[in-house]
Amino acid sequence: MNRQMKRQKRRFIPYVVIGFIILIGAGGFGLFQFINGDDRHQVEEVAHNFLQILEKKEYEKLHGVLDKQSYTSLGYTFDEVVDKYDHIFNGIPIDNIHASKITVEKINHDEQMLSFQLSLTTPLGKLENVNYQTKVIKKDDDYFVEWDPSLIFPGMEGKDKIAFRTSPAERGEIHDHLGNGLASNEDFKQVGIVPKELAQGKKKENRLQKISEQFNIPIDELNEKLQQSWVKEDLFVPLKVIEPDQVKELPGVAYQNVTLRYYPLKEAAANLVGYIGKVTKEDLEKNPNLPQEGMIGKMGLERAYDKELRGKDGGELIIVDEKGEQKQEIQKVEKVDGENIQLTIDAYIQKEAFEHLKGKAGSTVVMNPKDGGLYALVSSPSFDPNKMVQGVSQEEYNQYANDEDKPFISRFAVGYAPGSTFKTITAGIGLDANVTRPDKVREINGLNWQKDESWGGYSVTRVSDVKKVDMRQAFIYSDNIYFAQEALEMGEKTFRNGLKPFIFGEELDLPIAMNPAQISNQASFDSDILLADTAYGQGELLMTPIQQAVMYSVFQNDGDIVYPRLLKDQKERKTKSAFTSSTANEIEESLVNVVRDPNGTAHSLYNPQHHLAAKTGTAELKMKQGEQGSENSFLLAFDTDNDDFLVVSLVENYTPGNSATQLNQTFMEQLYSYFQNLGR
Repeated sequence: MNRQMKRQKRRFIPYVVIGFIILIGAGGFGLFQFINGDDRHQVEEVAHNFLQILEKKEYEKLHGVLDKQSYTSLGYTFDEVVDKYDHIFNGIPIDNIHASKITVEKINHDEQMLSFQLSLTTPLGKLENVNYQTKVIKKDDDYFVEWDPSLIFPGMEGKDKIAFRTSPAERGEIHDHLGNGLASNEDFKQVGIVPKELAQGKKKENRLQKISEQFNIPIDELNEKLQQSWVKEDLFVPLKVIEPDQVKELPGVAYQNVTLRYYPLKEAAANLVGYIGKVTKEDLEKNPNLPQEGMIGKMGLERAYDKELRGKDGGELIIVDEKGEQKQEIQKVEKVDGENIQLTIDAYIQKEAFEHLKGKAGSTVVMNPKDGGLYALVSSPSFDPNKMVQGVSQEEYNQYANDEDKPFISRFAVGYAPGSTFKTITAGIGLDANVTRPDKVREINGLNWQKDESWGGYSVTRVSDVKKVDMRQAFIYSDNIYFAQEALEMGEKTFRNGLKPFIFGEELDLPIAMNPAQISNQASFDSDILLADTAYGQGELLMTPIQQAVMYSVFQNDGDIVYPRLLKDQKERKTKSAFTSSTANEIEESLVNVVRDPNGTAHSLYNPQHHLAAKTGTAELKMKQGEQGSENSFLLAFDTDNDDFLVVSLVENYTPGNSATQLNQTFMEQLYSYFQNLGR
């Protein structure tokens, strides 16, 4: 401001009066303070229009609002002014622009000083109370805003530009309890084409054909990528991501280094670890604070721990001159890399458990029964999460989506009727209630039984026709009738009271979505039939493989349930008493006999060098009595020497030779060898 203007300003100060308040809903303008003047309504309208244009980013409307001489004298055309605003505020992008503290002070008859603040949101976060100042000048009875680049950001001048530089946070990695990677950041190669290197005519066709064959990309897809509107002869056109050892020099092909998420266990841990993907419009609608161009967890633990893993991107918004040299910092945020997360999962056990299911629909859970640490959470069949990150083809995705065994389902978190493995719980309740005794004999005739004629055409069935059965034999032969009769003798009240100490209805402290385990659909059984069916693991029982493992930990902990944990640094051991110690130990010994006895349903797992306890089970899925339904096969197995592991495995709709017990036979041996090598 020159001396003459200052003198004029001092002459007008005595005439300052408080102006008026303008309330504009959409614009969010604050207080206008005005020096009294003959043209205040015109100045008010110009200032209002200008600020509303800035808020709404309707820069074409600046025509007629800006003083033409002010920007042409600086070497700008109107279109260049509009483009400059558009490239900065829409290109970066900058949103949520609000004007406040708007004042107009009269300088002289033809000039007023407009001052205001803008608050806005950049990709780096909120930028508040940025101070602006310019003149509103009178020309031929009209008022115009005097423009220069400082009205974009204070400090800009001439042909200055705004540079936005990002510092992406490095995503934290996911490791197993030994430090092995389950989700890591690895270097890959982005393969692409530089069009001018393809030549023309027949030579171009031959080169594209070789590229298609080398990288397994259809010719039509290559041509489609080359015909994108942005493609130019000297630009790199990306095709796909490959591993470094797949690089091959071909005419027209170029490579760029990229860092991507990598999942070393591939299908073996996909449903547990999940994968990451680009932020979508739907993601932003749910969480506007997400980075618009970032990557977030889409499934599994990548999604559950996304905030911790993602960290916070940094960057800077700066003013640079025509040569790109930094002049002034507008906004700067330091990046914060994501946290590494270490799980209780064991990569070796996870991989072996998955492979032993041999692609059958099912799940295996391996747990440390003493501290609750989960060594493996397997779901089969599965998918390759690396394809989801590197770029899955439509054909590959359709194969996953149309697979009737649904590879995207995490079966370790799906509720199933547990079948005969649940007889262990029924027996424990009976022992503690003094109804069941290990040597108590029941005489049972035939393979079918019903309580009385009120059951109509319904009966409980069993596999082995053994006339005199005690509890130990009932486990060996997995006798449904024996356990149904025990539950009926206990009665619903005693049976349900015995189930209360378990985890039915509870939410487990795990980053895995699953419905709580349930006993029945209603608060009580509506018939003795449902009570009897529940006793041997059917009826309306629903338990996920994880929940089954937790409940069955009671037998290796003297009657206490050990709650599960997935984070290694979660040191607190949480337990709850469910059975007496003597009951838990009695059932454990009975399950050892299920393996040892040649008639035991788990005798195929027997190895005299080990002390393994096990219980097999099936749960038949059918609409009514008498029809043949599909069966889910279950295996509960645990080490009783050192209590190193507890395994729950299931196979859906199993076929002969592919029961959970048969598929896991060598897996049991591998577990013993593995823990022995670890020095357990």
